[in-house]
Amino acid sequence: MDLSTTKVWEEFYTDLYFFTLKRVKNKDITNDILQNSFIKIHRNLNKLQQPNKVRQWVFQITRNEIANFHKGNKIPDNPININGTAKDFLCCFDRFVDELPETYKVVILPVYFQGKKQAEVAKDLGISLPNVKARIRRAKNILKDRFTNCCKYIRNERGQLVGEPDCAICN
Repeated sequence: MDLSTTKVWEEFYTDLYFFTLKRVKNKDITNDILQNSFIKIHRNLNKLQQPNKVRQWVFQITRNEIANFHKGNKIPDNPININGTAKDFLCCFDRFVDELPETYKVVILPVYFQGKKQAEVAKDLGISLPNVKARIRRAKNILKDRFTNCCKYIRNERGQLVGEPDCAICN
């Protein structure tokens, strides 16, 4: 197996999705856990010493993210450092997050970068939980659109970004 993040995604995403969903019983949390898992997979794929054990490795990363969720009963902290290291794997990520309208940034940053619960953010901002969820959903769509337009990622049938970047800014 060619060890690129895309190949790992294509090979294991479906199995990891149902593996995770069975353990957390929530589609949104499953997607968040898988996002964090694949960020870690991408960051560390070049360190995998036994490529023939990639399946066990990706499942262990996912199990660890599931355990993090159950320990804190919250979305795991996103391992992306918004002060620069995201450029190592998504060249425009920091800029796209910074350019989000403030309405969306005030919910995305505490939930995905500080590990706060959505209900806690709703209380802090004095808005309803459904409003926080809607803003997060809209922010994710804005970010996906930006990655599609700038970096030439494509969306698969589930609306997820796939492929390798082809971004003039990064190259």
